[in-house]
Amino acid sequence: MAYKIPLFDLNFGKEEEDAVIEVLQSKWISMGDKTTELENSFAERIDAKHALAMTNCTAALHIALAIMDIGPGDEVIVPSLTFVATANAVKYVGATPVFADITSLKDLTISPEDIEKKITDKTKAIMVMHYGGFACDMDKIMAIAEKHNLKVVEDAAHSPAATYKGKYLGTIGKVSAFSFFSNKNITTAEGGMLVTNDDALAERAKLMRSHGMTTMSYERFKGHATSYDVIEVGYNYRLDNVRSALGVAQLKKLDEDIERRKVLVKRYYKNLKDIDGLIVPFMGKEDESTNYVFPVVLAESCPLDREEVRNKLSEAGIQTSVHYPSVHEFSIYSENYTKLPLTEYAARREITLPLYYSMTLEQVDYVSNALEEVLR
Repeated sequence: MAYKIPLFDLNFGKEEEDAVIEVLQSKWISMGDKTTELENSFAERIDAKHALAMTNCTAALHIALAIMDIGPGDEVIVPSLTFVATANAVKYVGATPVFADITSLKDLTISPEDIEKKITDKTKAIMVMHYGGFACDMDKIMAIAEKHNLKVVEDAAHSPAATYKGKYLGTIGKVSAFSFFSNKNITTAEGGMLVTNDDALAERAKLMRSHGMTTMSYERFKGHATSYDVIEVGYNYRLDNVRSALGVAQLKKLDEDIERRKVLVKRYYKNLKDIDGLIVPFMGKEDESTNYVFPVVLAESCPLDREEVRNKLSEAGIQTSVHYPSVHEFSIYSENYTKLPLTEYAARREITLPLYYSMTLEQVDYVSNALEEVLR
């Protein structure tokens, strides 16, 4: 179905086309100089010491846990209102994810209070996810981590250049992971970034990203090395030059993308703030966020089922989505099941409305009016 207003649209132009053509003409398409350029530019943009490009955010989360020696017998506290990769990465290293509830229906990030309730003598780390590019309460979370001697990993998939009290998200915890999936503020189709300010962790992550090898193909191609050793069991999580070139072009558009989204989100807030039966999370916090997605939650006073609302919006030509089903309710995590009342409510009543760079204020008004009509 062709929607009048899609959920998302790519912010691509001639810059991305030229970047890819340049790489193709160079005849070096695997990981190389464009990957290094992307890493350096990304690290500089968010005031981080090290940024390492990965095949995707999931790989970056996996490596983040692995380089801190989290493994079998350990527990990692994670949100449930997130994409499943957040919890899956914990499984990859043989550790156990322990799910915590969200803060409230107006703040869909992980609850610091519930984090502290879930800590046991097996807990080794806390993994937060900055939902929609809106920061978790990092002051409280870092204080809890320090009190219990825990490491903090930031799933910053939604958050390139988002801030918390003047600090960039992804630079507050020990290690972080960003996503460059197709619908993110920066996209390379598939791709991600691991960020850390710790020299030793960065060096180990670089090894583990590429089979534990001491030198890369591009270095040998350029004559900077003629051989290599393998000093650790690693993975093939490299990001190629083609996608890295897309990332370089996209990163140059990031600030403009974020500023445009702020304008659109402010209009949404103005339109939706007084609609009966509707909760609008994060209202008033848009200036520090990337505003990756725009979520709303149907209140208890709304008699309509979520799918009824989504179907009516679809009939009006508006595409919507859901962010997210609750991970702890998936079959694979049934053994970890615990009641998370706020997460479970949000997972059943949240609707993600369209939001993207080229969206117009008139389109925001159309979506807002259609939603108000449906709820009325």
